[in-house]
Amino acid sequence: MAFKNHGRHYDLVVFGATGYTGQLTAEHIAKYFPTSLKWAVAGRSESKLQSIIEDCKKLNPDRLPPSIEIANTNDGAQLETLAKKTFLVITTVGPYCLYGESIFRLCAENGTHYLDCTGETPWVARMINKYESTARKTGAIMIPQSGVESVPADLISWSLAQHLRTDLGALTKDVVVTVHKLNSTPSGGTLATVLVLFEQFSLKEVVESTKPFATSPIPHTSGAKPQKGFLQTILGVTSRPNLGLLTTSISATVDQAVVTRTWGLLHEIPSRRKEFYGSGFTWSEFFKARNWLYGIAIHFGLAIGSLLLVFVPPFRSLVKRFVYQPGEGVSREDMEKEGIEYRATATPDIKSNPDQKQAFCRAWFHGMTGAFLAEAARTILEDDVELGGGIFTPACLGQKYIDRASDAGFKIEVKTIDG
Repeated sequence: MAFKNHGRHYDLVVFGATGYTGQLTAEHIAKYFPTSLKWAVAGRSESKLQSIIEDCKKLNPDRLPPSIEIANTNDGAQLETLAKKTFLVITTVGPYCLYGESIFRLCAENGTHYLDCTGETPWVARMINKYESTARKTGAIMIPQSGVESVPADLISWSLAQHLRTDLGALTKDVVVTVHKLNSTPSGGTLATVLVLFEQFSLKEVVESTKPFATSPIPHTSGAKPQKGFLQTILGVTSRPNLGLLTTSISATVDQAVVTRTWGLLHEIPSRRKEFYGSGFTWSEFFKARNWLYGIAIHFGLAIGSLLLVFVPPFRSLVKRFVYQPGEGVSREDMEKEGIEYRATATPDIKSNPDQKQAFCRAWFHGMTGAFLAEAARTILEDDVELGGGIFTPACLGQKYIDRASDAGFKIEVKTIDG
């Protein structure tokens, strides 16, 4: 499929291409995108960018290599030039609360489409408040949190809701997502984000931005809340039909922010209203527990670790010494051994459900770091996504994005089962 005509020098630019995620994104583009793509890699070091280009040539010697654009996060003129030269920017330069706002603002102001892979929910909430109206005016499609932290949960939830609508003719009452298997090591950029978050945002701002539906464009007024039993309240462990024994998920609040914003956006975007989940929709995420003791240990370990990160700066400094640094991550060989599997259920919002029907999803992937970003960019480049301008979520790109992600390795199966 041909790319859109846009009159800019580049179709896309990967900003931060010398970092871990940026390099993987550039490599995916080099291997799988049409050779007609006009693109560039951008960053501070020309020599490092040239090394990325050489790696891309080895992956696909038949395509023209990307150009080089020198851009520093502290140089507003360079960033503005970059934003004006390209139709779309993929930025992997984090932590975004330190380095991300300038390029975000400039893309919004110049009508440049934008993707990132942040998991910094308070920062995203701040960007929505500051630049949503600007992006709407210029037509910039901006989708933060388009990496492995939030894309799977968002696409799973969207797929379940659409399956209920199609198969049972019903809206969605609730979605429960579980991280069923996890064999993955976070990159240095992801770890740096966690460690710097509480140095840049007040506890109040973090708490407010991570409440359910906090960044939804419409309020959630039904009063419906996720099911929560006594043992879950006290010990953090619960059991759900078709999902088993579950405990607290480390990514729950980050994913929740994206999914519940999707809920509101689908209600407000004219081209997406037929996909709206329903006014009584609730959402929750858990981690699969091997047994009760394991589940309780995970729950309290996360709780204590979070308290230490928030209130004990020396603990943050200690952790920094033992993790990957920004720009680092697992080797290609180890990445092939990693993988994540999700399982999820969705309950229809209908008065009579005698057979207790549910939608059930199984999704799995490995090596998708960079691919989610790249395939979202390709969807915007090739398809009429009918979004106008604004700050959106990955699921707003719809089925064509899911299909591209599936071709890249994100496998997803949805079916109707008995609850």
